[in-house]
Amino acid sequence: MDGTLYTQILNDDVMGTLKDLEINKKDIYFQQDNDPKQTSKLAQDWFKKSKFNVLNWAPSSPDMNIIEHVWDYLDRMVRTRSPLPANCDEMWVALQEEWAGIEDDYLEKLYQSMPTRVQALLEANGSWTKY
Repeated sequence: MDGTLYTQILNDDVMGTLKDLEINKKDIYFQQDNDPKQTSKLAQDWFKKSKFNVLNWAPSSPDMNIIEHVWDYLDRMVRTRSPLPANCDEMWVALQEEWAGIEDDYLEKLYQSMPTRVQALLEANGSWTKY
């Protein structure tokens, strides 16, 4: 994926989802992990033009993004299925089922860990942390 595809996804899918859910973009902060497509001039211009609140994020700390833990959890849950998905359609169904089954308590625990994560990031001067 490059900056062009990334901004297309933002424009079509993110904006569409916000509209569908009747969420005002001024009420949210957009978090990225400083991947090159996210820091591209094209993407930065898109965010500025779209007037999104973008959360500044330490460039060496993608591990601070709690969604990474959710992706890992989702991967582990799909891999425990028996039988394993045998094709793309089965994989899509499995991912949707496992995503829907993620407990709110798990997500809340990740969310509540953010102050500790930020403190660890500050102590590591923006470098790697245990998270």
